[in-house]
Amino acid sequence: MRAEIPPRSGVAFELRAGQRLRVIDPRGEQVSDLVAFNRRDTQEYLSSGRTLDYASRLFLTTDDILYSNRSTPMFRIGEDRVRRHDFLLTPCSADTFRILYGHEHPHRGCHGNLSEALAPFGIAPDQIPVTFNIFMNVDVNGETGEIAVRPPRSKAGDYVDLVAQMDLIVGLTACSAEQSNNYSFKPIDYEVFDD
Repeated sequence: MRAEIPPRSGVAFELRAGQRLRVIDPRGEQVSDLVAFNRRDTQEYLSSGRTLDYASRLFLTTDDILYSNRSTPMFRIGEDRVRRHDFLLTPCSADTFRILYGHEHPHRGCHGNLSEALAPFGIAPDQIPVTFNIFMNVDVNGETGEIAVRPPRSKAGDYVDLVAQMDLIVGLTACSAEQSNNYSFKPIDYEVFDD
């Protein structure tokens, strides 16, 4: 059953090993931050560092594995209609909006949304690591290392499939950062399949 995450909000849910999570951009140019924890031991979580180390590249796509901090596969990327996602940047937060955008009364951002959604699972805000930022388009200058956030390449209806490799608790957002979403906030849809 397809579900919608309203703009600038987040959800959390359980995903069983073998299930396929499809994250859909229904309107185009909308990022979704994803985080995951081992359902049986939440000290094991999705790791940007391990994943990028083992992939030996920054841009992950079909058949790449997303690893945990304990080097255990958590997801395999299945069909990927966009082929550009970010695994460098942290989820946006009130501090992001204050420091980067100068907001005096900032939105709580994806970090705040994930914190609220994951709290019923006993996951504290400080446990939330770097997220896998689905559809986020980040360029890296090979000479200087400078990073630049560009508009997402996703078009209306584009999606990526993530196949769970263990039983998981998943947090998922419709991102709240202006620049990441080409200055327009839209929903994210998701669907879980029993393959």
